Amino acid sequence: MTDHFGSCLCGTVSFELTGDFDSFYLCHCQHCQKDTGSAHAANLFSQSAKLAWRSGADAVTSFTLPGTRHNKSFCKLCGSALPSTQIPGLLVVPAGCLDTEISMAPTAHIFSSSKAVWDEGLGDVPKFEGLPE
Repeated sequence: MTDHFGSCLCGTVSFELTGDFDSFYLCHCQHCQKDTGSAHAANLFSQSAKLAWRSGADAVTSFTLPGTRHNKSFCKLCGSALPSTQIPGLLVVPAGCLDTEISMAPTAHIFSSSKAVWDEGLGDVPKFEGLPE
């Protein structure tokens, strides 16, 4: 059994996860593009891991897109994505909110038919260690 720790950007919310992840999906659906402001969401899924809020539980809120199962939990203060338990029996954890490393590589890209046009050939784009000058 593995323990993971995570937090939001402003540090108000922190949490602990006990257990293992079943899958790690990079979701390219249009809903995930909208709620991340990026090309895809990177979410870990578990049917057995347990979530415990260590601080700031009262600052966690969530939004479910009407008519869908698409849900996002986040910090009310800074907007950072946080783990969600809104789908019964499923814990969804945004990979970027973890403070501990995960050894699991992404399982798959999903909803690739909705992939952003500019998300092609990114291996050829220049890389910088920090903000370019």
